[in-house]
Amino acid sequence: MAAPKPTARTFLTRLPLPERTYVADALRAETVGGVLLLVAAVAALIWANTPLADSYAAVGDTHIGPAALGLDLSVQHWAADGLLAIFFFVAGIELKRELVAGELRDPRAAALPVIAALCGMVAPALVYALVNSVGGGSLDGWAVPTATDIAFALAVLAVIGTSLPSALRAFLLTLAVVDDLFAILIIAIFFTSDLDFAALGGAFAGLLIFWALLRKEVRGWYVYVPLALVIWALMYNSGVHATIAGVAMGLMLRCTRRDGEEHSPGARIEHLVRPLSAGLAVPLFALFSAGVSVSGGVLGDVFTKPETLGVVLGLVVGKTLGIFGGTWLTARFTRAELNADLAWADLFAVATLAGIGFTVSLLIGELAFTGDPALTDEVKASVLVGSLIAAALAGILLKLRVRKYQALLAEEERDEDLSGVPDVYEMDDPDYHLRMAEIYERKAAEHRRQAEVMGAPHKDDGRPA
Repeated sequence: MAAPKPTARTFLTRLPLPERTYVADALRAETVGGVLLLVAAVAALIWANTPLADSYAAVGDTHIGPAALGLDLSVQHWAADGLLAIFFFVAGIELKRELVAGELRDPRAAALPVIAALCGMVAPALVYALVNSVGGGSLDGWAVPTATDIAFALAVLAVIGTSLPSALRAFLLTLAVVDDLFAILIIAIFFTSDLDFAALGGAFAGLLIFWALLRKEVRGWYVYVPLALVIWALMYNSGVHATIAGVAMGLMLRCTRRDGEEHSPGARIEHLVRPLSAGLAVPLFALFSAGVSVSGGVLGDVFTKPETLGVVLGLVVGKTLGIFGGTWLTARFTRAELNADLAWADLFAVATLAGIGFTVSLLIGELAFTGDPALTDEVKASVLVGSLIAAALAGILLKLRVRKYQALLAEEERDEDLSGVPDVYEMDDPDYHLRMAEIYERKAAEHRRQAEVMGAPHKDDGRPA
């Protein structure tokens, strides 16, 4: 007797209600941060391309901090190594939550976004390497087009007015979280300078103390904030990029609830720190990193130099084909089926949107070409150009399906019984059907009264089954 064929798994289906609520809250905060990020980037470009350009460079190069502790850094350096540590701290919490309570906790469900994210990083790196191998450029920037900026992507969605269904939004968020993980690994492995083992040992000791305090459930920001600053300073002086300290501390937080807890410690701290990350840290980093000259010569070089052309094609072509191809192949060979309400064109549009690489791409660009300021600025310009092209293409593709998305989202959010829970999550609840029957009865009675007042014959519309 032949063995039964495995049942097909449907992906991008409706999220469980708690997950949907979390995704909606997280993306709402990221969208606000994305708008601020756009404002900061535009301000930087204006500042750096007007007669005030000299002041932009002067402010960015201003050094502050205690030299005795090895922290006499420029303002731009503080933004990249200091403020972005807050961003990566939040990324660490998001990753921990996804691993223990989100989409990544189920290996079968996690396979698709993980493979999609991995392919979405390998393909841009290969595109960059191919362009520079053929054009004789530097391979040092292979990692620049590998990152996705979720805040920038969500800001684009807000600007074009496209409301993605929750399944697509969750896929994009999970994709970005996994993308951040791989970006962190790239920074830690490939952009670590000569190690100071004493400082590195001190950083690990500080992390061990941080973990022990969390295990003992010691509370108080006045304990953790000074300790976090010490860990960050030691990590910076060790030669490992200082943002790794933020990720490590974020991963240590508990992101599961215990009996009697409304929110886990990770969720509480993320709620407190995310506004600081999205509203201050990332915009300030953009302000002091995105200010590059956009004269005609520089923009022309973006499409003629192999390093810059590799970044643009990596973001626009590599990201799209990597994520879409990885998703399609995973579905094809795991017998997974796409949600019937969606089409592969929707996945292609989301993959195109993931080509917006802004924040982490700018950071990696600075690390990759740190000894060549001119090329660093040109690579930053290519990140901006590539991200804008990806945003424009994604906007066009998403607009083609905007009515479908709006209809799906309206159905997801419909709450006719005014219970505070969308109706699609209550279909199996007998009380829901009783409430709906009462609502229809009241509506029918109101229609009858109106018909009697108007003197018109009344047609009974009936009650729901």
